[in-house]
Amino acid sequence: MESTGGPYLNTAAVTSPVGIARLLQMTFGCTTFSLVAHQGGFSAAYGTFCMFVWTFCFAITVFIIACEFTHLHSCLSLSWGNFTAAFAMLATLMSITAAVIYPLYFVQVGCYPIGCEVRDFRIAASVFAGLLFVAYATEVFLTRAKPGQVTSYMATVSGLLKIVQAFVACIIFGALVNDSQYGKYVATQWCVAVYSFCFVVTVVVVAFSVTGKTALLWFPFERSVVIYTFGAVLLYMSAAVIWPVFCFDSKYGSPRRPGLCSKGKCPWDSQLVIAIFTYVNLLLYVLDLAYSQRIRFVSHL
Repeated sequence: MESTGGPYLNTAAVTSPVGIARLLQMTFGCTTFSLVAHQGGFSAAYGTFCMFVWTFCFAITVFIIACEFTHLHSCLSLSWGNFTAAFAMLATLMSITAAVIYPLYFVQVGCYPIGCEVRDFRIAASVFAGLLFVAYATEVFLTRAKPGQVTSYMATVSGLLKIVQAFVACIIFGALVNDSQYGKYVATQWCVAVYSFCFVVTVVVVAFSVTGKTALLWFPFERSVVIYTFGAVLLYMSAAVIWPVFCFDSKYGSPRRPGLCSKGKCPWDSQLVIAIFTYVNLLLYVLDLAYSQRIRFVSHL
């Protein structure tokens, strides 16, 4: 007689290459925040952000493993392939950010004044944070769409780029609220409107894909996304011209960093970060537009 529990468990969820990558993610994530919480320590907004990243990614990874192992994901009103692909890309971006921030602000060569034991714990946490990023990047590599393969939209290059675009927009928003003086001119307010509009629409596209509701829309979702991406390219092109002019031209702003500007609270620094990531997102949207011509949406995966 066959075991009654066998058919209900999916062992491939933990034995396949993707499953092994997720087990490593869970292990590295748990080890990282445990080392920090036990002895490494964290403080301020940077440390809190890192701890949030590690605990959040750990919790969602455990949820994904449990759902796939027990087939529970079939009971959820989600497009599971889109959800896991989107989360893997988001976790990759978040984990590499934390892997850079934590050692940058908390790791030092000498023992004074934190003590050698705390320093060693912080170094170990930084190493495991780097391994965590590698584990998530490996999942993205393993699950990405191959040429000619029928797969979920979020696993395609265009879908993965949507996650990166939204993440970059969050960096821009962080710099905007850090005394960027964007309200000084109507032109820079237009740039903020561009960043906000593109971010909201990109998040909506991801949300519809993850929830698998694209087939229920009364308009052709695939064509609409391509049209939106083209519009986003044009909008970001305008911001890429306007923002530097009104922030770094001597007529409106300052071409050089003011000498009396304090570190960490300088509007010029925030304006420079926004300008850089505006060009980054413009490039991402251009690449997205190019790849979107070569794919077909699969809403049921």
